[in-house]
Amino acid sequence: MRFYLLEDVPNPRSSGYYTTERKWGLPGVECPVCGAVWSTTADAYPSVDLSQLPAQEQEKYLARCEEDYAEFERLREQVRPWVPPGVHLWPGTGFGPMNGPAQGEFGPLSLVQPWTLLMQREPLERLQGEGLRGLKGCRTELRFRKKHPPELLEMELLPRGRVHPDCLPPDRPAPCTKCERKAWKRPPESELILDAVTLPQDLDLFRLEDFLTTVIGTERFVEAVRRLGYEQDIAFRELPAREARSPASR
Repeated sequence: MRFYLLEDVPNPRSSGYYTTERKWGLPGVECPVCGAVWSTTADAYPSVDLSQLPAQEQEKYLARCEEDYAEFERLREQVRPWVPPGVHLWPGTGFGPMNGPAQGEFGPLSLVQPWTLLMQREPLERLQGEGLRGLKGCRTELRFRKKHPPELLEMELLPRGRVHPDCLPPDRPAPCTKCERKAWKRPPESELILDAVTLPQDLDLFRLEDFLTTVIGTERFVEAVRRLGYEQDIAFRELPAREARSPASR
């Protein structure tokens, strides 16, 4: 199976643009061990509805920084029953539909932000009809200033698979033992290698669990998008994949 990085194109045909907001999210956090104050904007589960929580608790999921790490952990575990099983839930993880101002025209598939894939309903349904796995579209609440705005759906992309150790800095520090923050950046696209053993066999669209801004599609996904003519605002870069060697085999 071949795997591809999803990228925007230098000169898209469509002019669509938006500013992202979400109603809820885990707060950023100050780690008591490494001292980092951080959060991510790439991790999001738009299908998760926190309106069932008391209003006082919902307020704790507004954009902010939580200095009490134990309270952050409590908030994280409180929402865990409503998110897909096995996901990590990093500081800053967003919940609920994306909202905010939007303008312009959107194509069948849109990657305005590298980590957020939007689809219009008909293309999504046709791709689902091709038997592709992992295509879960969630409603958005983007605000257009026109009478007939498009129906844009956000793909809820599960974190699966990792990059190969050979494309990471050899002298990189270990992740923090408390917050698990990794103090290194993702390699550039031209140097990315995927760890074949970690890649999912049951999804045709996902994001990498160690670099959440990286959206990956299988060759089945890419072939279907191209066959149906939905490639106008999105590009695909094939990435090499190989098995990581165990220390004993080196």
